[in-house]
Amino acid sequence: MVAAAVTVSVLGLLPLGYVIVTGILTGWPTLSALVFRPRVGELLLNTIGLVVITVPLTAAIGVAAAWLVGRTSLRGHRVFAVLLATPLAVPAFVNSYGWVSAVPSLNGLWSGVLIATLSYFPLVYLPCVAALRRLDPTVEEAAESLGSGAWGVFFRVILPQLRLPILGGALLVGLHLLSEYGAFAMIRFDTFTTAIVEQYRSTFNGPAANALAGVLVLLCLFLLIGESGARGRSRYARIGSGVARVTPRRSLRAFTPVGYLFLGGLFALAIGVPFWSVIRWLYQGGLAVWTDAVLVQALLQTVGYGLVGAAVTCVLAFPIAFLAVRYPSRLSRGLESVNYLTSSLPGIVTALALVTISIRFVQPLYQTAVLVIVTYLLMFLPRALVNLRAGLAQVPVGLEEAARSLGKHPFAAFLSVTTRFFAPSALAAGALVFLGIVTELTATLLLAPSGTRTLAIQFWSKVNDINYVGAAPYALLMIVLSLPVTYLLFARSRLTSVS
Repeated sequence: MVAAAVTVSVLGLLPLGYVIVTGILTGWPTLSALVFRPRVGELLLNTIGLVVITVPLTAAIGVAAAWLVGRTSLRGHRVFAVLLATPLAVPAFVNSYGWVSAVPSLNGLWSGVLIATLSYFPLVYLPCVAALRRLDPTVEEAAESLGSGAWGVFFRVILPQLRLPILGGALLVGLHLLSEYGAFAMIRFDTFTTAIVEQYRSTFNGPAANALAGVLVLLCLFLLIGESGARGRSRYARIGSGVARVTPRRSLRAFTPVGYLFLGGLFALAIGVPFWSVIRWLYQGGLAVWTDAVLVQALLQTVGYGLVGAAVTCVLAFPIAFLAVRYPSRLSRGLESVNYLTSSLPGIVTALALVTISIRFVQPLYQTAVLVIVTYLLMFLPRALVNLRAGLAQVPVGLEEAARSLGKHPFAAFLSVTTRFFAPSALAAGALVFLGIVTELTATLLLAPSGTRTLAIQFWSKVNDINYVGAAPYALLMIVLSLPVTYLLFARSRLTSVS
């Protein structure tokens, strides 16, 4: 277990090591000339402006939506609760495709803010919904008894208790913004990721692309450090178990129409516009769009990469999760942290690292499916790790020990007892990794072997050819594949246990 966990974690250090070593080999004179130039300053302003505007906006929208569906007496709040999670089933580049189809003039910073906000607000909404279900209503009642009104209770009692899910969701949004390529390339908005991809295509992994990747890594580390510092050291768990009861819902009274308008408008903008655009293009293309000879191949390759990548990721994440739960130590915590750090790097950086390493040291792996799967492993391992760790933590060790005391071999006892308990968490882990692989674009574009035609690659190829009709079937299939996993995310957010 230790050998497997160390091997995976050392592999996870390759992208960060690549950025550091490349910077050293490039030399400070060349590196400084590449970094300190007007073009990089422009990219820095675009990227920072995007993050500074979008992250607070998604946090505000996510918290407001979570409170409306979780704490108010609006009719249909259960339906809205599910509907507001569905934007996660629409990849950001498909959302951008839908909006550009509806409004061709979209471009620039504010268009990027619009599309990113509508694509990523569920990353804040889902954890906030889950946290609201677990809050102790007695604290709010105590505040009301001391004279606090509804707004006072929200800002002084509820909002501080949502600090961790808000910060966690905001961090995910920020990391997605730094790594997103397709959504911003489609609206002609330049960020570090779009510039790296274009630089790579023009100079094939030249020093300029590596220098931009180094700046992008620094921005990611800055986000991680900022989120860690903002969390503080406050306690968020109550000492006693409290009373298990449902929190009373509040009536919006005169603001009820405003609540419906907010929820309905948010769903219409986030799902209605891209879905309407896809259906419109499908209608214009007719049955002919479904006769594309590559369509079935792209679907099968996408599902194949998704299933194999999910299986490999879950299997290799298991030793790290097992050590973290059963044998907690500095080593296990360090191995776990390494993989979280690696996954926070943009996919384009991981892809560039593996391209360089494979060409220089293991050239037979270059442009092979194995290298693509390894990239998926490094990018999505924490999605599996978090779920496997939570599942193993909930397995009573005493049951496994009882099976061993009755004569079962340790491995047989583990399979017959422990596996049954954490199987749902393992399936959820695989599903989340599968979702990430199905909708992944940037790394796949750089690493895919010749002849690879995933849904994302084919969609992007059609869009680049201004063939929006031909891109529509691929967009719809990605959404259809993602919807079940999105519902799984929502269903798990309703659980009262904390992962």
